[in-house]
Amino acid sequence: MLEALGLRERKNVDLIACPSCGRAEVDVIDIAQRAQAAFADKKLPLQIAVMGCVVNGPGEAREADLGIAAGNKRGHLFVKGRNVAVVPESEMVESLVEWATFIHEHGTDAALKRVDTTIAEREAAKDRSAALAEHGDDANHDHEKIVEIRRKVSEK
Repeated sequence: MLEALGLRERKNVDLIACPSCGRAEVDVIDIAQRAQAAFADKKLPLQIAVMGCVVNGPGEAREADLGIAAGNKRGHLFVKGRNVAVVPESEMVESLVEWATFIHEHGTDAALKRVDTTIAEREAAKDRSAALAEHGDDANHDHEKIVEIRRKVSEK
């Protein structure tokens, strides 16, 4: 809030991570911790998101300067919500550091112009479809839980 009001300047990475759900294909906490450690001394005033799935991740973190979402054993990098690259899962943190450094030096517009996003967007769409086919829209079985809660409440 202080940043939004212009009362405080970001000095280093503001790392955000999803709470994880039934669709998460990686250990989000581990990736986030490794990313936090990798950025510890970088002094890059960016907001960076680590998301567990490619279904909702890029949309939920679209305001972040840079983010990565897991899908099909790959990391889908996105800049301001736009898919820009696909990397092997093992290279997710290193890719975040590389892209963050580029964005810090050249800006998000230059990062978006750096690549043809068509391929990354197509690959993200394929992995989103695969995740939805495997886990469905309700990966956490929320509908079933709501029905169960309502049943218990009505029994009282």
